[in-house]
Amino acid sequence: MTSHIATDRAANRLGALFMVAAMAGFAVEDAFLKAAAQSLPIAQVMVLFGAGGAMVFSLWLRAKSQPLAPTEVVSRPMQVRVVFEIIGRLFFTLSLALTALSSTTVILQATPLVVVAFAALVLGEKVGWRRWLAIAIGLIGVVLIVRPGGDSFSWLSLLAVAGMLGFAGRDLASRAAPASLSTAVLGLYGFLAIVVAGAAYGVIWEQVPFHTPPPMALLSVVGAVACGVFAYSALMRAMRTGEVSAVTPFRYSRLLFGVALGVVVFGERLDSFMLIGSALIVLSGLVIMWRGRTAS
Repeated sequence: MTSHIATDRAANRLGALFMVAAMAGFAVEDAFLKAAAQSLPIAQVMVLFGAGGAMVFSLWLRAKSQPLAPTEVVSRPMQVRVVFEIIGRLFFTLSLALTALSSTTVILQATPLVVVAFAALVLGEKVGWRRWLAIAIGLIGVVLIVRPGGDSFSWLSLLAVAGMLGFAGRDLASRAAPASLSTAVLGLYGFLAIVVAGAAYGVIWEQVPFHTPPPMALLSVVGAVACGVFAYSALMRAMRTGEVSAVTPFRYSRLLFGVALGVVVFGERLDSFMLIGSALIVLSGLVIMWRGRTAS
C-alpha cells in the first residue's frame, strides 16, 4: 500500500513538472510571436507560424503511419472546434501583437471558468452555486484587468477577451469531438486554423503585403513553432502522467512565466488592478477544480 502511494506521488510530481514545462513553453512561444509581429505583418506571422506547426504535426503523423485526414475530422463537433480555434487564435495573436503580453496571458487564464459556464448553459452540466460564485469572481478579475470606463481603458484590451472566449468554445467543442482523433490530428488542424485565421485577417483587414522576413523575425517564428510543439507534447504527457486533479492546477504557472517575460523582455509594468485581477482569476480557477472533484 505504501509503495503504491509513493508511486502515485512520484507520478504526480512528474506530471506537474511536465505541466510546468508545457506552460513555460507556451509563454515563450507567445513572447516569440510578439517579437516577430514587431517587424512583420501580423497576418504573415500567423500564416508562417501555423504552416510551421502544421508541417511538424504532419510529419509526426506520417512517422506514426497515421492518416492526416481521417473521416472524423469533418464531423460537426470538429467543424465547430475549427471555427472557435480560428476566432481564438486570431484575437489572441492580435492581443499579443498590439497589447501587453502580461495582461493577455492573465486574461487567457479565465478560459477554464468560461468553459465550465458554457458547459452548464449549453450542455446542461450540473454546476452548483459555489462554482457559479467562483466563475463570477473570476470574471470580476477579468473586468479589473480590462477596466472598461477607466481612464486607461483601451478597446484593444478586449482582443484578449475575444481570444479567451474563442479558446473556451474550442475547448468545449473538443469535449464533443470523436475520441478516435489523436492529439496529433487535433494539433495539425489547430495549426491549420491559424493559417486560415492569418490569411483571412490579411485579406479582409490588414491588407499589408507579405515580405521576406528579417533574420531575427524568422528566427522568432521558428522559435515559436519549436516552443509550441514542445509545449503541446509536454502538455499531452502531463495529462497522461499522474492524477489529472493533481497536475491540472499547475496550468496557472503560465501566468507567472507570461508576466515575467512581459516585464523583463518587453518592459511592461504591473499595477494593483492587474495583480488583484490575476489573484481573483487564479483563485477562482482553483476553486472550480476543487469543487469539480468533490461536488457541484
